[in-house]
Amino acid sequence: MVTSIPLRDGRSIPAVGFGVYKVDDAEAAVAVGTALDAGYRHVDTAEMYGNERGVGEAVRASRLERDDVFVTTKVWNDHQGRDATLRAFDASLDRLGLDAVDLYLIHWPAAARDQYVETWRTLVELRTSGRARSVGVSNFQVPHLERIIEETGEVPAVNQVERHPWLPQHELMAFHAEHGIVTEAWSPLGRGRLVDEPVLSAIAQAHGVSVAQVLVRWNVQQGVVVLPKSVTPERIRSNIDVDGFTLSDDDLAAIATLESGQRTGSHPDSVS
Repeated sequence: MVTSIPLRDGRSIPAVGFGVYKVDDAEAAVAVGTALDAGYRHVDTAEMYGNERGVGEAVRASRLERDDVFVTTKVWNDHQGRDATLRAFDASLDRLGLDAVDLYLIHWPAAARDQYVETWRTLVELRTSGRARSVGVSNFQVPHLERIIEETGEVPAVNQVERHPWLPQHELMAFHAEHGIVTEAWSPLGRGRLVDEPVLSAIAQAHGVSVAQVLVRWNVQQGVVVLPKSVTPERIRSNIDVDGFTLSDDDLAAIATLESGQRTGSHPDSVS
């Protein structure tokens, strides 16, 4: 059973979700179906991923009750601003084939466009309408969060950011904790680059698990929602199987030595 983390709006979010970045529509339908069969109850997609149709198809084909599957999607940068965001949201719902999403996010602040405050107000409208049950942001840094909170009085339910042992995001995590924002981790395996880290390999071997499972557990143990991605059925199943072991204080201290600030994706300031 996947544990859930409470959100500030009174809802909750499954702690381990299934990511589908760079998975095409047809492949997404199969992979998400496998994930739901394996026990995942949280799927994270985005307008930009181009696979909302496949995700929606898999959710419907699973025959699970709609309220049992937490579905997230995101508005892309060139659809920010009130009217464009509303159109993008309607289009996402249409592709997903759903009446509502569980979480709708601003994909990037895209600060050079200077539309993210207006876009955030629009997401709050969508939450009020009930068509987006919870709303949040993605790839926001502290100044972006401070601005939307100050200008709207509304605090995001989540902020989804790149997070792994190379980039533990201490400053953001502290801000999130202070304001009741749940942290979500994308690229939790460092896009596969962390699987060969000797420190992680030793910890995995000691627990009889994979490095990927160690990395998922590392986030879950810190109260972070984690979004591992794979299209390989065996890995899909193993990535969610993290309840049978606990990382010790020594394990966590060893993992902390890996911090380098290295990113595997773009810095938010460079995305417009």
